[in-house]
Amino acid sequence: MKTLSTRKHPATLTVIAASVMLLLSGCNGDDGDTGPAGNDGMDGTDGMDGMDGSPGFAAGQFLIANNGNDNRGTVDLVDQNIAMLARATTGANEGVALTHQGDLVQAGDSEQGVIRTLCNFTQRTSGMYDASRDSMIGGMQTGLTNPKGIAQAPHSGMTFIADFNGMRVSVFGSQASGDVAPVAEIMTSAKPWDLAFDEQADRLFVALTDGTVAVYDDVMASDYAPAVMRVIVPSDSDGNQISVNMHGIVYDAAGDRLVLSDVGDAAVADDGQLFVVDSASVADGMVEPVRMIGGPATMLGNPVDIILTGTTLRVAEKSNDAILTFTNIFSGDSGDIAPALSVPSIKTESLAEVMEHDVQWDVSDNALTTTTIQGVSVSSNPATAGATTGEIAQVTAVLNSQLRTFDAGMSIESVTYDTAGNGYATFDDPDSGMGGIMVLNRAGTTREDGMYSASQDRMISGENTGLVTPKGLDVSTAHGLVFVAEFNAETPAVQVFSRCSSGNVAPLLSLTMDNGARPWDVDYDAASDRAFVALTNGTVAVFDEVTRKLMAGQTAIAGEDRLIVPAMSGTAVTAPTNIHGIDYDAQSDSLVISDVGSAAVADDGKLYVVPGAGMADGLTDMTVNIAGPATMLGNPVDLMISNGNVYVAEKSNNMILRFDNILNQDSGDVMPDYSFSYTAPESVSVLPAYFW
Repeated sequence: MKTLSTRKHPATLTVIAASVMLLLSGCNGDDGDTGPAGNDGMDGTDGMDGMDGSPGFAAGQFLIANNGNDNRGTVDLVDQNIAMLARATTGANEGVALTHQGDLVQAGDSEQGVIRTLCNFTQRTSGMYDASRDSMIGGMQTGLTNPKGIAQAPHSGMTFIADFNGMRVSVFGSQASGDVAPVAEIMTSAKPWDLAFDEQADRLFVALTDGTVAVYDDVMASDYAPAVMRVIVPSDSDGNQISVNMHGIVYDAAGDRLVLSDVGDAAVADDGQLFVVDSASVADGMVEPVRMIGGPATMLGNPVDIILTGTTLRVAEKSNDAILTFTNIFSGDSGDIAPALSVPSIKTESLAEVMEHDVQWDVSDNALTTTTIQGVSVSSNPATAGATTGEIAQVTAVLNSQLRTFDAGMSIESVTYDTAGNGYATFDDPDSGMGGIMVLNRAGTTREDGMYSASQDRMISGENTGLVTPKGLDVSTAHGLVFVAEFNAETPAVQVFSRCSSGNVAPLLSLTMDNGARPWDVDYDAASDRAFVALTNGTVAVFDEVTRKLMAGQTAIAGEDRLIVPAMSGTAVTAPTNIHGIDYDAQSDSLVISDVGSAAVADDGKLYVVPGAGMADGLTDMTVNIAGPATMLGNPVDLMISNGNVYVAEKSNNMILRFDNILNQDSGDVMPDYSFSYTAPESVSVLPAYFW
């Protein structure tokens, strides 16, 4: 940009000088009249150009994985201009990726091959890996040697890892943890460094260190044994290979094009290159890139990783200790092109962008807003083991047919889901006297007729967990927490875990009720930071500021803030009363709860609506009370509201029931609007269409 010039007027200066001379020489004469002003002089020349300002990049945040002697095992959060915002210690040093839920997934090979997941990383962005909150895949059974780049399939919940010295791509389910075998291994013809997966097209691109790109079609459709494999070889117009050592790779699905980084000789700090390849989905053999960038001005020596934001490419340049930013990567001439921005960054290994994703309601928090429901999930828990023991079935929203099943492999209690469709199922094992939580990778979506697998799923279980006979549970995806109602008589509590926890870990927080009351179900409302706990003594405990207290360092909360006693005309519900299912609607500030009455009686179940639940305390009159033979309510052990309708797991009568417009329903002996026969249903959860 040119600076403003300073302009002078020579003619005006001449007139002033003449007037001064007359003043000095005219000692005895009269002063004359001032003469007319002269014409303006010519403009002066423009000044020198000013320094160029920094390019205006779109606002954003990015992660940088470091792998130097002094910063290995750390990840930096930076802005679009690579200005430091925060640093976290992950303990891993290779490729980084972020899930749609904000979890960080990172490969590491500084000591052994591992994959670490840091829960809710975008909310933390500092601190360090914590075994009580986070999880890790590692050990002999994993087969991991030198995991480098990571690619994810968000819909199916699969994670693809480029294992360098293993010369393979290893595939794990996103919820796997521990020393577990991969779901599959895809062997490569040369050592892989990075990869990109187009889940919609089911196509995998792998950057190989022999300078080529392997392309696999129908990866998941072939059960990870793709028969079609093509090789893209960047070449000149004469068909001579011009690539040496591929590292970074990104795929632009909208334009069907690849951007590749080539480190050349890893010992040389000025031979790096970037390639752009068009029609990548069908490219095969010797392919001439449509753009090639390399040379001294580029500062490319060892460009080990790249990420693409629109048409802006950011490069982790390891040998020259910099992050390089190239704009308009898909257009312009080839050649020695300088980056638009270069920022020093010591031994950067991998990059990831912090993407914004639509915030979705958790399944238990969207009671009244009109929502498309893909189906209803129900777990079966018969008293005597049978064909449906451990089954999680899906039925239609109008309860007229069954859609699919999932086999948990053991007797389970309640099931719920996070916003990615991962299932969380409680279980208790009479033989070991221990209970726990199964975390089931995409059990709500893609695992049709599937079953529990350590390659995809994990468990939270063991003496430290405090889980013996866990019942109902709720997930807060935004806070990265799972709330579990632990029913056992000796240590009843609501135990709160990280949703990424694995194995024999202690809860992050324990909520205990006054007078040793025993919980059956819990519903956490993230908006008000309040937990509502269904107690089998016929009351509801309310805990306020739960996550605030957790973040402040509390590990236990003894005694509820309020106790709601459902009543009619100021009189508490008469015994037997035994509250099981509970769901809070923040929009109407109402609780919908189920009362099984006597567990031995199959016709004394009830549904209640309690208004003003957020601040209710003591005797609280209900506005809806549904009970009687026509309701088919005997032991309504669980419920969930969606679209204003309540779905009920009616265990003693082997039914799934739906009562519409529950908040405005008439009290009395009301028939359900829909019903479906199902063996010993223990829990019910809606499956919103956004899962898919």
